[in-house]
Amino acid sequence: MRADRLVSMVLLLRQRGRMTAGELARELEVSQRTVLRDVDALSTSGVPVYADRGRLGGFSLLPGFRGELTGLNHDEALALLTAGSSGGGQLFGLDGALASALRKVVDALPESNQSGLGAAAQRLLAEPATDLLSRRTEGEDIPSALLRPVREAVLAGKRLQIEYAAPAAPAASRTVDPIGLVTVRGRTYLLATRDGAERTYRLSRILRAERLPESAQRPARVDLDQLWARRCAQFLADHDFPVVLRVRRPRLSELLDMARAVRAEESELDHWVRLEVSFEDERHAVWAIWQLGDDADVLSPVSVRDILRQRAARLVTRYAGPADRAE
Repeated sequence: MRADRLVSMVLLLRQRGRMTAGELARELEVSQRTVLRDVDALSTSGVPVYADRGRLGGFSLLPGFRGELTGLNHDEALALLTAGSSGGGQLFGLDGALASALRKVVDALPESNQSGLGAAAQRLLAEPATDLLSRRTEGEDIPSALLRPVREAVLAGKRLQIEYAAPAAPAASRTVDPIGLVTVRGRTYLLATRDGAERTYRLSRILRAERLPESAQRPARVDLDQLWARRCAQFLADHDFPVVLRVRRPRLSELLDMARAVRAEESELDHWVRLEVSFEDERHAVWAIWQLGDDADVLSPVSVRDILRQRAARLVTRYAGPADRAE
């Protein structure tokens, strides 16, 4: 860990020039005392870092001290920086590693390819925290203390013991053979087997995880795309209440957030979209579609239309007359 921190410190000084001990401490998430010890270690190892005294002082590197990576051009490096801005590293608990890797990539580029790269990256933003209507688009917040053993077990091929709280069921301990991690629309899933049977676990429902020493029973190679597609098809077969409806396009993302899956989608005129979506059951479908008001039009099944019509009629009756104000 210290070696990585020393490299990160050198890269920060290369890219930003003079930095104070406090700035380095905040960036590296360590104390200022640790920063001073690291500076001494770098100097001892021959890295030309020196201190400027005074109120505007700080630490700097001798100009010209750098290496170069000639395999990436400006656009390739810009693509990496833009991808990093979307929070991809947070999906699997790798945000710190991603930030460090991006610093290394930028620092190792030839000066000709670095020109304007930072300013260009500021002009591109992928997947911000909210959309245009200030609705939050953040994914699930998985504690790193839980995500780390899961990730390590997946990558090392070790068995995993988890405490899992399935919907409408008490939490229970399970020992699983992890296969891979998949993130979709801000949700992360663990693909695994348990006693030879395929299982899919939502990480936000895992309460505790422990990497076990024994090796996982799993194939040496896996096509995660194909496996995920098969799991999705099986899930739809097991949990499926299909609804065909039309929804105004500005409300489409809200519907997708509430539905279990989308089976078909077709654009229509006047900013409407026709979809076939799946819900857990009829109650889930009614609840979700009611949130959309008159921006949704259910075509089938008739039972959902009837429930929505009856609910709307009761609402009309309630608001047809003046408010009944209790004294």
